[in-house]
Amino acid sequence: MWTMLGSPRQACDGITRRETLKVGALSLLGSGFTLPNLLKAEQSRSVNSRPGKAKSVILLYLLGGAATQDMWDLKPDAPVGIKSEFKPIATNVTGIKISDQLPLMSRWMNKAAVIRSVNHKAGCHNCLPSYAGYEVPQPDQHPRDTNPPSMGSVCEFLKDRESEFPDYIYMPCWLGWGQSFRRAGPYAGFLGKRFDPLMTQCKPFGEKGVVAAPGKGGIVYGMPELEATELPADMTIDRLNSRHTLMRQFDDRMRKIESIPAQSFERHQQRSMSLLTSSAVRAAFDLSKEDSRLLDRYDRTLFGHSTLIARRMVEAGVRFVNVTWDLFFGPVNVDYDAWDTHSNNYPILKQKLPRLDKTFDALMSDLSARNLLDETLVVIMSEMGRTPRVNGNGGRDHWTFCYSVMMAGAGIKGGSVYGASDAQAAYVKDNPVSTSDICATIYSCLGIDPDTTVPDRTGRPVPISNGGVPIREILA
Repeated sequence: MWTMLGSPRQACDGITRRETLKVGALSLLGSGFTLPNLLKAEQSRSVNSRPGKAKSVILLYLLGGAATQDMWDLKPDAPVGIKSEFKPIATNVTGIKISDQLPLMSRWMNKAAVIRSVNHKAGCHNCLPSYAGYEVPQPDQHPRDTNPPSMGSVCEFLKDRESEFPDYIYMPCWLGWGQSFRRAGPYAGFLGKRFDPLMTQCKPFGEKGVVAAPGKGGIVYGMPELEATELPADMTIDRLNSRHTLMRQFDDRMRKIESIPAQSFERHQQRSMSLLTSSAVRAAFDLSKEDSRLLDRYDRTLFGHSTLIARRMVEAGVRFVNVTWDLFFGPVNVDYDAWDTHSNNYPILKQKLPRLDKTFDALMSDLSARNLLDETLVVIMSEMGRTPRVNGNGGRDHWTFCYSVMMAGAGIKGGSVYGASDAQAAYVKDNPVSTSDICATIYSCLGIDPDTTVPDRTGRPVPISNGGVPIREILA
């Protein structure tokens, strides 16, 4: 089957109109991206093709590096100072045990897989590996136009349907906002900013009288919000359209002066217009009329509210939704540590893990009740893990050499454990997994061939998974 650029829809001859148009357009990008070369690449990449079980992905991203040896890979026989203070408990799958801080999650292990041997050497707090499978150390952690695209941006690039909603939504704020530091990872990189996610903004706040401090933790409240989606009282749709027409005339003139590609302007304008005029999009972000019992189940925090909206997004057909549990100590001084527990690891996790547990359980229950679990992949991961040994401040430090990722729902063989760490959860013992393998597995669940190529800034075809291979042992 001919599926250039991974488009899942085809005509009777196996080629979509969109693919045909892309072949013509991409030939202009460089000599390497020609029809003969695309055909040659297609013939060599059928090994990773498979029907997708998932229509959508919800990625729950724990920024800072969650201590997964205190979550899904406990070592009760390790020496004191290394083994977790938490106790392993049985789950609904015989032989699989997880932390006693995650009792609700233990009831969903028959729908989940834990990968216990993830590792990379691309540097601490580098988010590019987890979002794009790109394990090359960077000079700093800022986003660059030369970076490879994130999984969500690839989904947006491959979008071949008309919808009021984009195919990639990122909540509750841009990655690193809570530290006043924009981090690379979730962007479109060399595909162009027009394939960046729709990012919400937020105004987080904490409990009254609680000031963030290292090793203290904090509960973050608030709501993800769409920027500029409310029209002024005197602004009718006709007036808005007139202004949009005038704006396009100015933009056409500016493009001739500045030689800026037209599609970059047009995509942002179309998305802004869609948000301004779409009642469906605005309604999906409005929780004011939601059942109070459901809000309680998700937990009335910024993370809980964002996760509930993520469920609404996949119900509306959005392909990739990211919810980040960020650190908030820069502009708002609410939660200094989040998952970056250099001190007081256990007191902080005793606060955060039950809330993650509650929100995850609500999400899984909600998806199941709405018959969405069989078509939604839920992923929990961080950019790295934590050291096996607890330091003098009672914390765990940065560690990229071995940590865990959990996947659940559509496309996953429930009750699975893949890979193993050593006796101290320090290094990989069996079946090492790269971040590119994680990305390839997510693509495979979506029915996107991980060997699919997209053009970089010179037109050179680059595989979207950066050499990753799906973990077939956990795929349904």
